[in-house]
Amino acid sequence: MLSIQNYLRAESLDQAYQLNQNRRSHLLAGMLWLRQSDITVGTAIDLCDLGLDTIEETPEEYRIGATVPLRRLEHHQGIAALTGGAVEAALKDIVGVQFRNMATVGGSIWGRFGFSDVLTVLLAADCEVELYKAGRISLERFAAMPYDRDILTHVVLKKTPGPMAYHAVRNARTDFPVLTCAASCLDGQYKVVIGARPGKAVVVHDEQGLLKEGITPESARAFADYAAETVPTGSNSRAGAEYRTHLVRVLTQRMLCQLADKEG
Repeated sequence: MLSIQNYLRAESLDQAYQLNQNRRSHLLAGMLWLRQSDITVGTAIDLCDLGLDTIEETPEEYRIGATVPLRRLEHHQGIAALTGGAVEAALKDIVGVQFRNMATVGGSIWGRFGFSDVLTVLLAADCEVELYKAGRISLERFAAMPYDRDILTHVVLKKTPGPMAYHAVRNARTDFPVLTCAASCLDGQYKVVIGARPGKAVVVHDEQGLLKEGITPESARAFADYAAETVPTGSNSRAGAEYRTHLVRVLTQRMLCQLADKEG
């Protein structure tokens, strides 16, 4: 059972940061996962008054506030066009519309959950996070960092051209995914992201140059084999490690073939 002793609506990011240095404090996002926790929160810090609920566009990027709900991201026309519908494909089966109206982008990324469709698809994009103290860092670097007491204020999606593709396997449409897979070719650089392994998403770069001549049925199969050998998987109540490794191979090859179709 979640118990909150004190609730405070922060008046500034600096105030929120100072309060959050106490280990018994907790930042509030959509609270859809937090409320299922069996913890006592000394001070719950709400960021709802800090203007972090907007998506700002510049010629170079989209700057997505931490409290933007997933539903707004799902239906943003500019982001859909930039990612070839990959972001919408990643978000549309997350629980249900009511859930996505409340769950936030910042909460989804900060949590670095193993089952996160959001983390998987954004790792395939040219994406950074903006932290109150640490500033901007790549999402890939952030995903590998340990948890700390900084505050994620924005997710920055750069307008780097290139195709993207996304797919997840679920036992039921709105269940947690058995495995997630995203692929992209941005500025000529291929990468595949595998999530719900059941660990958090990891990025597979083309370090061996298997795709340096482009995507063909043979190179896609070779890279899929490499991904299956490289990405560690595990077992839980949804699937076993062997089946997940099989899905890594199948989905990687399928997503790369979709990229080839989009590259035309």
